[in-house]
Amino acid sequence: MITVSEKAGEYIKELMIRENHAPGTFVRVGVKGGGCSGLEYVLKFEADNRGEGDQVFEDKGVTIVVQMKSLLYLYGTELDYSDGLNGKGLFFNNPNATRTCSCGESFAV
Repeated sequence: MITVSEKAGEYIKELMIRENHAPGTFVRVGVKGGGCSGLEYVLKFEADNRGEGDQVFEDKGVTIVVQMKSLLYLYGTELDYSDGLNGKGLFFNNPNATRTCSCGESFAV
């Protein structure tokens, strides 16, 4: 399961309105090889592009879609939002990560 914090849910819904995303648009999250720690997070908006084997989660009014192979690395992750001094934007609280880079965009398991 992948969850969304209250702040992230509000931010995502506002962003979808501001960017004029069509109804039914969802957040696709995933993992790909790369980054200074070995794996990078992927996050993008998509509409009507669900594939076979995609897992769907809904939390705080946000639909999240993830491929099964990425879910192995992301299970239990919370998508959160920060607007603090260290940066503004969405980030992943991933309990499976054993190491992360200083920018928070890559991790290792």
